[in-house]
Amino acid sequence: MKTADFNFSLPPELIASRPAPRRDSCRLLILWRDGRTEHRTFTDIGDYLKYGDLLIVNNTKVMPVRLIGSKPSGGRVDMILVNEHKEAVWEVLCAGHYAGPVFLRDGIEAELLFEDSGAAGGEKKKFLRFLTPRAKHVDELLERCGSMPLPPYIKRLPDDEDRERYQTVYAEMTGSIAAPTAGLHFTDDLLEGLSEKGVRIRKLTLHVGPGTFRPVKAEHLKHHAMQSEYFEIPAELLSEIEHTKQSAKRVITVGTTATRALEGFLSGNSQATDNGEGTISGFTDIFIHPGYQFMVTDALLTNFHLPRSTPLMLASAFSGFEKLMQAYSEAISMGYRFFSYGDAMLIL
Repeated sequence: MKTADFNFSLPPELIASRPAPRRDSCRLLILWRDGRTEHRTFTDIGDYLKYGDLLIVNNTKVMPVRLIGSKPSGGRVDMILVNEHKEAVWEVLCAGHYAGPVFLRDGIEAELLFEDSGAAGGEKKKFLRFLTPRAKHVDELLERCGSMPLPPYIKRLPDDEDRERYQTVYAEMTGSIAAPTAGLHFTDDLLEGLSEKGVRIRKLTLHVGPGTFRPVKAEHLKHHAMQSEYFEIPAELLSEIEHTKQSAKRVITVGTTATRALEGFLSGNSQATDNGEGTISGFTDIFIHPGYQFMVTDALLTNFHLPRSTPLMLASAFSGFEKLMQAYSEAISMGYRFFSYGDAMLIL
């Protein structure tokens, strides 16, 4: 398929810039494999989950990696830390071509610089070198100076509400630069109610990097390469998945990231090792798009995704391309809210 097949027009007013008043008060579109749709609220999700179902969530925790500094001229520099390149030097996402001194809060001084990536076409990466010695303790720096890395289509600065709401209630493993957004709708009470119903809720970890949300630029999907992302899967979860399948119950993955962790490992599209203490960890660069045969997922909870994005392609691989695009068209006509802080879809 071509990347252009995954374009669609979205009225700007349907891009959610704020979360719903309550996590579980968003709308929920039910998409059945035969193309039927239902329109509910997220609190109704228990009506579609059954005793013995296995609900798998991604417990990664978003780091407050957005830093806003100033140039010597007084202009603003907006950066997202991606990963540590070496001591006191971090790869960053930053628009524009500025290189030079950057001044952060609390008297922290740094320098923004470019370095050839070695990629074809002369692509350059951007790095932030911290010059103030105490800034080497990046975790402490981010707690003082950082904010949540909201996606660029949210045209406002992050605030205190985002510290809580751009994070799942079960987040515990720090390492992501973006939220696993399908899980943002769950509350502790809702999860407890599902457990009491007999739905088994289990956790794995995939730290979300920039590759998950970057639009695909290649003309054909087969030419796109995903960036690797780190995951951890409890070995006992794999046994539980096998038992669930044998019992004719369903494995329901919450979000494309949890799906990629499991499908990436079980399909062999990963570099993973067993630490001998009950955890399998490694990296996966699996790119799931139409034509992929799912090995684990029987139902998928997901959000409404960006045009040309890899999560949209994964969802279409699961539901069927035409059915998903028709559901998106229906959601747009009914005023659903889209993207990270938007409404949810359950594909059954």
